[in-house]
Amino acid sequence: MLSGRVYDELRDAILRGDFAPGAALKPQELASAHGVSLAVVREALVRLVGDGLASRLTNRGFAVPLQSDQRWQDLAEARRTVEVAMLRLAIERGDLDWEARVRAAHHKLARTPAHEPGSARVISAAWSRAHRDFHRALLDGSGNAVLLETFDRMWLAGELARRWAGRRGPARDHLAEHRGLEEAALARDADTAAALLEQHITQTAADLSGQADQQAVL
Repeated sequence: MLSGRVYDELRDAILRGDFAPGAALKPQELASAHGVSLAVVREALVRLVGDGLASRLTNRGFAVPLQSDQRWQDLAEARRTVEVAMLRLAIERGDLDWEARVRAAHHKLARTPAHEPGSARVISAAWSRAHRDFHRALLDGSGNAVLLETFDRMWLAGELARRWAGRRGPARDHLAEHRGLEEAALARDADTAAALLEQHITQTAADLSGQADQQAVL
């Protein structure tokens, strides 16, 4: 399906940083670049808006979201509300298979290079996938399909913010942050795990907004 291909290509280009924050996404230019019709491009752009990877302008145009967009702060607040509650459920309900999935996902994340070869600032696609898989494995023990679908939508919407934070934010010890989450979850220490996850999410929002010095680093 053409719109699916164009959507995938535009999504990847935005996440790579091929378009600057606030850059216009012009349907006519994109249609020419991808060799498709305006209708196909518009369909792909509407999907990107739904995913939080593009904004619809008042004049009906499209653009990459701005770094300072309040949406990122709202998204962080939503994640702190939903994911922390899900993690508590997962710790309460998760079985031995859940524990094994969390360990395996953390093992893969810890051993996947965080940056593209030759770059100390560009987050690698492989690490991004492993990062998402670890966080989802943590929450999978909740057993709530509706909440997991909500997580999937919020994660994709926040991926652009995480990429920007990785490029612009101060160095963070992601290994320690994720190891702490794994250890607290598997120790069934819900209060510690919830506090660590809330701080983890807050730090990314702070990195993006340039207020990292006001937040505690895990």
